[in-house]
Amino acid sequence: MKTAKYLGIWMDHSSADIMEFTADPIETRTIESKFTHEDRVISFGKGEKQMHIKEQHQQSEYYRELGEIIEKYEGVILFGPTDAKVELFNVLRADNRFGKIKIEIEQADKMTKNQQHAFVREHFSKC
Repeated sequence: MKTAKYLGIWMDHSSADIMEFTADPIETRTIESKFTHEDRVISFGKGEKQMHIKEQHQQSEYYRELGEIIEKYEGVILFGPTDAKVELFNVLRADNRFGKIKIEIEQADKMTKNQQHAFVREHFSKC
């Protein structure tokens, strides 16, 4: 991806589409959470508590990976249909490294890649 100041992330608990706001066509890179449905079934067989522990660990790793990407930008819009964006926002706000980054949250439904790109363009064209 090219150097950019702004980043859009459409996300839910299982994956995140990362889009840099640039003058060029927006490129999308997807990051997947490591906690899959198969993991849920296997962990649930070992006990519900074990499943939740594994899920929390994998979710923390997913948010950490997104945080490493976000810290290189000045402005970020987190959008998507679930509370994952709010959870990530809260994790980032608790970390001083993200204090100078303007991070915003917006509710959004499932979107095609083109709809995601249009959303990011519209959001950051105001900046």
